[in-house]
Amino acid sequence: MTIVSGFADISIFQLLLVALMALFASIIGGLAGYGTGALMPLVLVPLVGAEPVVPIIAISAIFTNSSRAVAYLRYADRRRALIVLACAALTTALGAYGYTRLTNAGAALVIGSMLILSVPLRRVLRRRKVKIGDSGLAAGSVGYGVLVGGTSGSGVILLSLLMAAGLEGAAVIATDAMISLGTGLIKISVFGLAGAVTAQVLAFALLIGAIAIPGAFLAKAFVERMPVHIHTAILDVAVITGGLVMISAAARQLVA
Repeated sequence: MTIVSGFADISIFQLLLVALMALFASIIGGLAGYGTGALMPLVLVPLVGAEPVVPIIAISAIFTNSSRAVAYLRYADRRRALIVLACAALTTALGAYGYTRLTNAGAALVIGSMLILSVPLRRVLRRRKVKIGDSGLAAGSVGYGVLVGGTSGSGVILLSLLMAAGLEGAAVIATDAMISLGTGLIKISVFGLAGAVTAQVLAFALLIGAIAIPGAFLAKAFVERMPVHIHTAILDVAVITGGLVMISAAARQLVA
C-alpha cells in the first residue's frame, strides 16, 4: 500500500479542486473557528464516497489545528480545553467506533444531517446567548464527544460551548484548535484500529493538511479586516446545500 495509490482514478483537475477547497476552508476556519469539517465533504463525497470522509478530515485536521493552535497559542484557555477533553474523550471514541459500522449510504445520511442541523443550531445558540459554567461545559462536552467522533461539521457545537463558557474572539479559535487536536488523535486511533485508515484516506488527508497549513496564518492576517457575517452567510448556504445533496444521494442508494 502506497500513499500515491490513494489517488488512483482521481484526475489532476479533481485534486486541484480538493486543494483549493482545503485552502479556502482553512481560511474560513481560522476566521470563524469552524467551517473546515463542513466544507470539505462537499468535494470529498462526490470523489471518494461518504465512508472515508470523516477519517480523512480527522487526519488532515491534525495539520489544520496544529497550525491554528500555533498561530493563536497565546490566546488559548488551557483550563477549559482540559475540561472539554477530559469529558469528551470516551464519547469521542464511542462516536468514532459507531461511524466505522456505517455503510456508505448511512455515513452520507449522518454527515448530511449534521451539516444541515449545524446552521440553525448555531443561530439559535447565538441568539439566546446561553451562558454556562465549568460544570455546564463538562456536561455539554460529553454529548459533543459523540458527535465529533462520528460526524463531520460538528465544530459549531464546540464553538458554541466555548462562547457560552465566556470565551471570545481569538480565545475561542485557539482553545477550539487545542481541543480539536486532542479529539482528532482519539478518532484517528479508533479509525486505525478499525481498519478505516486506507491509502486513499492517508493520501487525501495529507494533501488537505499540507495545503491548509498556510490558511491559518492567512486567516490571522485577515481576522480583523474581514466582516465575519459575510463569509458566515455564504458558508451557511453551502453547508445546507451540500447536506441536502448528500441526503438525496443516500436516499437514492437505499431505494435502489
